[in-house]
Amino acid sequence: VRSFGAGYITWPHGIEVDHDGNVWIADARGTDAIDDYDGEPYGHQVHKFSPTGAHLMSIGVKGGGSNGECCYTPNDVLVAPDGSIFIGEGHSSAEGTPNAMYKYDSDGNLLMKWGEWGMEPGNFRQPHALAMDSKGRLFVSDRGNDRIQIFDQEGNLIDVWHQFSRNSGIFIDDNDVLYAADSESGSVNPAHGAWTRGIRVGSAATGEVEFLIPDPQPDCRGTCTAEGVVADSHGNIFGAEVGPVGGIKRYVRPVK
Repeated sequence: VRSFGAGYITWPHGIEVDHDGNVWIADARGTDAIDDYDGEPYGHQVHKFSPTGAHLMSIGVKGGGSNGECCYTPNDVLVAPDGSIFIGEGHSSAEGTPNAMYKYDSDGNLLMKWGEWGMEPGNFRQPHALAMDSKGRLFVSDRGNDRIQIFDQEGNLIDVWHQFSRNSGIFIDDNDVLYAADSESGSVNPAHGAWTRGIRVGSAATGEVEFLIPDPQPDCRGTCTAEGVVADSHGNIFGAEVGPVGGIKRYVRPVK
């Protein structure tokens, strides 16, 4: 077991491994009373590390961007096959807080920004996780609005899906199977209490939800079950839990 990133990261919230094995971290917290780093601005950036942990690049202003600069509480980062970098900004859904999507080239130069805080299609309240399907469409878990928004890589809105519930995490495999982790519905959130908390599995191509893996603690309070989700090449599902229990649960695909 190795570690890296000391001196760069305050609160690693999103992680991405690109096609070259580089590791990207979205650091969704920064300088405040408990995070101050030798009196210097700190955090609120996206960092790129080599496969061996060497620091290669940082995107964003230390301590958080202002006046539309990236970033303030970046939630997640995604690297497209052509090297383009997408960042979802905004860990708060409170009105007026920074919420946007950013696109950079492979060298970290800003190409475009789109969206702002809001409930209208194309705007965001917590763009909490990112994924991309085989067609190159960008899927954004717009958690505060209880939906997934789908964009092309130029920021044009393609579709809005509510059927995958209030998802905190999203993953799309090589077969365009979509996995969406809902950790904030049911007993933990009266505002979304009619929905069952858990991991929904379906099609990124059609939007059909095929089945639900429910939270094994249906009556818990606070954040429960998986907030992050991935699957391996065998269809086994891994849910990352940040609630009272914490840890990772593995859901094994039945052998046929």
